[in-house]
Amino acid sequence: MTDFTVQNAELTPRRIVAELDRYIIGQDAAKRAVAIALRNRWRRLMAAAPMRDEISPKNIIMIGPTGVGKTEIARRLARMTRSPFIKVEASKYTEVGYVGRDVESMIRELMDLAVNLVQAEEKEALSQKAGEAAEERLLDLLLPGGRAAPPAGAEKPEATREKLRDLLHAGRLDDREVELESREGGPMPVARIFTGMGLEDMEKSLSEAMSQFFPKKPQLRRLKVKEAWSVLAAEEAARLVDMDKVTAEAKARVEQHGLVFIDELDKVAGRESRSGPDVSREGVQRDLLPLVEGSTVPTKYGPVKTDHILFIAAGAFHVAKPSDLIPELQGRFPIRVELSPLTKDDFVRILTEPENALTRQYQALLATEEVELDFSPEAVAALAELACLVNEKNENIGARRLSTIMEKLLDEVSFEAPDIKPAKISVTQDYVQARLRDLVDDTDLTRYIL
Repeated sequence: MTDFTVQNAELTPRRIVAELDRYIIGQDAAKRAVAIALRNRWRRLMAAAPMRDEISPKNIIMIGPTGVGKTEIARRLARMTRSPFIKVEASKYTEVGYVGRDVESMIRELMDLAVNLVQAEEKEALSQKAGEAAEERLLDLLLPGGRAAPPAGAEKPEATREKLRDLLHAGRLDDREVELESREGGPMPVARIFTGMGLEDMEKSLSEAMSQFFPKKPQLRRLKVKEAWSVLAAEEAARLVDMDKVTAEAKARVEQHGLVFIDELDKVAGRESRSGPDVSREGVQRDLLPLVEGSTVPTKYGPVKTDHILFIAAGAFHVAKPSDLIPELQGRFPIRVELSPLTKDDFVRILTEPENALTRQYQALLATEEVELDFSPEAVAALAELACLVNEKNENIGARRLSTIMEKLLDEVSFEAPDIKPAKISVTQDYVQARLRDLVDDTDLTRYIL
């Protein structure tokens, strides 16, 4: 059992839902479904070895209009567990044989993200050791030949070095300049460059290969000591990281904890058409099927198995229905949850309750300009009512409508903030009506502005 698995042992379904409640309003059924699916992955890893490999993930389809929290639920799940996560749109993939992206590229991208994630964690873990090594290199630059034998009667180099170290720690050398030699890039095994690449990745891979065959010449840079320490610490951290270990850990995380969120699945839910842009819809579904049911995808870091990656699909399904998917794919998404459209009361809660509520975001932004924003409950209710009204008149984009309304509401304050500080702005119901009511009442303006 890895440390990563042990850390996730405390994430019970109840705790997962409670964490999601901090950022997402409502949608209790969806939260319960993803919490159970996430916990089942931990339970599978705790199961006995013969049965462990037989337990497949219970993939989920979220059904609901845009802006009700589908993507945010998946993103928060991944952030909570530090799992490799990627969000893709099903509509950008095409059937093999057509110009476009093949579905396996999502797994290759997921693996790239996992490697970057684990590499960053390793660098953080080695930061102290890297900082110490960077300090020694910096002292070498400040005292060239500092370890050589001194002339007769001169101060010992060790004593001079320790004096410089004390000055460095005290920050008294921060403005002194040193000369660094830097070279971008590093050795990369050629075997990893082209292994299992899809056509859409070939150009990038060729570019990476050429940069390794023709590395840049060393460049001398003059930097202040404080900046030089940061550069040297980053170089030392990169040098200390064992990339073989990073790759192995990243691969294990992708295979056991990976999370793929496929949005707009309803866009490929139609059956095969003989003409027009729908020609590859069913083909995309058939290409997705091996990934979801378990296959091996070649990547530049080696083969990656998808048997236990959790797939969460989402779509509005206004025109198409989940039953329009090919039967084989339907069977690989056994759990379906419907997310409800947002009401005025939901909008009020979204504006006030989450830790990242829009009102709090704007208060934090304008506080940097010494402008204090105060939203009255009546103002919040008026904003929620206007958001519902605009969604009814135009396309219903859910909670995203609040962002357009808030931006228009605070446009003048945001522009004038540097010139009126310090100030306190009270956002009341009258304030909201004065700035937004005319826009909402004018259908043409609403269509283009809100």
